[in-house]
Amino acid sequence: MSLTVLITGFGPFPGAPFNPTAPLAHELARRPHPGVAHVRRLAHVFHVSYEAVDRDLPALLATERPDALIMFGLATRARHVRIETRARNALTCALPDAAGRLPLSGTIVADGPAALPLPGPVQRLLLAARASGLPAALSRDAGHYLCNYLCWRAAVAARTGAPRLTCFIHVPPVRRTLVHWPRRTRLSLDELAEAGEAMVCAVAAAARCPSFSAR
Repeated sequence: MSLTVLITGFGPFPGAPFNPTAPLAHELARRPHPGVAHVRRLAHVFHVSYEAVDRDLPALLATERPDALIMFGLATRARHVRIETRARNALTCALPDAAGRLPLSGTIVADGPAALPLPGPVQRLLLAARASGLPAALSRDAGHYLCNYLCWRAAVAARTGAPRLTCFIHVPPVRRTLVHWPRRTRLSLDELAEAGEAMVCAVAAAARCPSFSAR
């Protein structure tokens, strides 16, 4: 059984000139795990703009038809991995996107539901992250910036059943290399990639199980 897994990250945004999720997505797509055969991995890095999400996500889902969508985003104040369980119908009107755009409303959909679930194997992701040695927790609050906006758009798309599994993982700031960091004040990008690999494998395993339901 062949699977397609789409792995996404974000580029830099105001306050975060280095976003580790961009190289993380490319690294996870580049090195398939030998224990997960017949999995096609694709990477995409979103420009941190509402327009880019609205343009790129539908095109990727229509063209690549992934079985699973794994999205990574940077939480600049987080100290652990956060596995999101839902998208909030919320936007910030205080912080512009990387294109300088500010939303005109504090909600994504007027009169819409307060939140939408993300149909992903969150418990498997949680166990995979912790087994890799990273502190991790489930989260019900994806914020109100581009990460949450992408979560919402992906959750809406997931209602059609394609992709069947949709996950969003917030990562804390990381250092780019182990060199010149004698104190372990932050994760390294290498450590994050190892945990990310375990989470990708967990999602692929869930996608292979016809009886698995994230709902």
